[in-house]
Amino acid sequence: MGNRLTKVLFVLFVLGNATSANAEEAPDWNAETLSGDWGGARSSLYDNGITVELTHKSDVLAVASGGIKHGSAWMGNTEASIQMDLEKLLGWGATTAYIHSHSQLGSKFNRDYVGSFIGVDNIENGVNTFQFDHAWVQKNFSDDSLSVLAGLYAIDSEFYVTDTSGLFIQPPYGPGNELSQSGQFGPPIFPLGALAIRVKYTSPSQNFYLQGALTDGVPSDPNNPRGTHIQLNRGEGAFSIVEFGYTPQRIEPLSESAQLGGSVKTPSEEQGKSEFFNKTAIGFWRYSARIDDPIDLDALGNPVRRLSVGIYFLAERTLMAEKDHPSQGLAGFVRFGTASRAIHQADWTGSLGLRYHGLFSGRGNDIAGIAITVNHASDKYRQLNNADISQTSMEATYRAQLNPWLALLPTLQYFHNPNMDPALKNAWIAGARAEIGF
Repeated sequence: MGNRLTKVLFVLFVLGNATSANAEEAPDWNAETLSGDWGGARSSLYDNGITVELTHKSDVLAVASGGIKHGSAWMGNTEASIQMDLEKLLGWGATTAYIHSHSQLGSKFNRDYVGSFIGVDNIENGVNTFQFDHAWVQKNFSDDSLSVLAGLYAIDSEFYVTDTSGLFIQPPYGPGNELSQSGQFGPPIFPLGALAIRVKYTSPSQNFYLQGALTDGVPSDPNNPRGTHIQLNRGEGAFSIVEFGYTPQRIEPLSESAQLGGSVKTPSEEQGKSEFFNKTAIGFWRYSARIDDPIDLDALGNPVRRLSVGIYFLAERTLMAEKDHPSQGLAGFVRFGTASRAIHQADWTGSLGLRYHGLFSGRGNDIAGIAITVNHASDKYRQLNNADISQTSMEATYRAQLNPWLALLPTLQYFHNPNMDPALKNAWIAGARAEIGF
């Protein structure tokens, strides 16, 4: 046990992060990553319950027209994670630990060139810094149907998630913009985590789940945006979120060869060959600390204190699967969320999109997508800022998988009424993202 613990501490010291080793066979690091198996060290760590992941994204975007000004910029985001199976390492049954860090470099494209509401690029951070957004331990119970997580945690890793929208570069296809704007200084979502407890129950059939989280109401330290800070200050309150989801599992018939006495595969093994999306969820979030109303005053002349609350709905579906290639086909998503109209810039946000896996012959691993988001300005925000009624953004992206560890994503974006600001012209943006798995 002492040797195992030494290995854990060594990895944490060198890499500063965590990821999981539940599969029976280790990944083919040499084929799937740029840096390979590190002379066998990666496989050795995996066999002992430690999975290490290193990734990098580089984005080059340019304003072709509109926005604040014309020009181009580069932004980079490097992430490192380690997940540890503590049952293998320390004998702690059904327990995992995870640490995730990220580092930003480059320009502030939305701030300096576009000026849109929430943002243009989901890796743009307010400052260039190195931070941890996850550092937690999770314990599973009742044959893994119940799990409890505690530690530094970002809610957008599990809440308000649709896999089909993850293709896109714009921010609202992670958590909706109505949630991203909320609270005193924003919720615990990338790039910030907060001290949290999360509980999740999944039905034995895996058709339903119910999850909830309670976190610090103000992630990190707003007065010091660089680095990682965990503090519980008086008056910050708490942030809570609950989500209920319906995720019916598809059971496919056995293959023809299995029916004829060939190599028999279970339905789940057969299903593993296909890509299938079917999720519907509803969520509710709330801050316990109140926020000043921008207009209304109480009897003493002080701003009325309002709750910051919201509700969201999401759904995604496989719309068409190619008969001969079940991992390819058309899928779509729809998402809608509201936030307290008295205190927020946007009182609702809605988005929808389509993506096609394997659109072109001979490019079966590529994904093409198009999506649109509408952010509706609240009455009070429009009154105070003489703002337009909404901001609408569109994105068309194509993810070209050049090899297992390298992908290139050209993107074209359009923003109508950036930031609901009549002074900003509609913006056209073109660029590309490179994703590298180390």
